[in-house]
Amino acid sequence: MEKLKQRWGIKSNFQIIIIFIVFAVTGSTAAKLAAPLTEFIGLERETSNAWVYWIARILLIFPIYQVLLVAFGWLFGQFQFFWNFEKKMLARLGLKRFL
Repeated sequence: MEKLKQRWGIKSNFQIIIIFIVFAVTGSTAAKLAAPLTEFIGLERETSNAWVYWIARILLIFPIYQVLLVAFGWLFGQFQFFWNFEKKMLARLGLKRFL
C-alpha cells in the first residue's frame, strides 16, 4: 500500500479506498450506459455482427468512462487526483492536445 500511496501522491489509506471505489463505480456505470447507447445507434447484440457490436460498444465506453471518472472523482472529493490521472492517461494515448 505504501508504494501505491507514494506513486499516486496520496496520504491516507482512506483515500486509497475512495479511489478504488470511484474506479469500480465508474467502470460499472460506463459499461451500463453503453448498452442503451449502442441500441440508440441501431446496434443490437442479437441482430448485429458480433465484431461490429463489440467494437462499437468499446469505442462508446472509452469516452463515457473518461467523463464519468472525473465526475465521480469530484463527487467523492478526489477531483484533483482523477483530473491529474486523466491528463496522464490521455497524454499517454497521444490525446493531450484535447485538454
